[in-house]
Amino acid sequence: MPHTLTLAPPFNLESALAKVRAAEDAWNSQDADRIAQAYSVDSEWRNRDQFVRGRDQIVEFLTQKWRREFDYRLAKSLWAFTDDRIAVRFQYEYRLANGEWYRAYGNENWEFGADGLMCRREASINDVAIDVSSRKFTWPSGSPRPAVGFEIEELR
Repeated sequence: MPHTLTLAPPFNLESALAKVRAAEDAWNSQDADRIAQAYSVDSEWRNRDQFVRGRDQIVEFLTQKWRREFDYRLAKSLWAFTDDRIAVRFQYEYRLANGEWYRAYGNENWEFGADGLMCRREASINDVAIDVSSRKFTWPSGSPRPAVGFEIEELR
């Protein structure tokens, strides 16, 4: 019988890693409607100082985010997992309309329902101004991160 990977709880190392990569790829697409489908209809978020509930608010939040954050590129890394929870660390880079570049560093805690949809997301994020020459994430915007060469091991 062929091995089938299920991205729903209970997670093991393989499925947790795949869930993190699937989330990263979706966010890098910058397709708010696609991303919202990974969350339960009543999903609750804390993102920095904002609180979001449900798919409609998720779409609105992400749409606003990418109206001000240009050239967005994200890399996520599995930090820890249990049967129905995953913790990740991440970095992303973006440019403001005035040309200033930033790298955001953060951690997320995710909780999933039995159906594999995320029902809770808590994100703590800090932004650091960077010079354009310090950018690390230079693959084409809107595309998945290449498998090699853009890891987030260095936290500077």
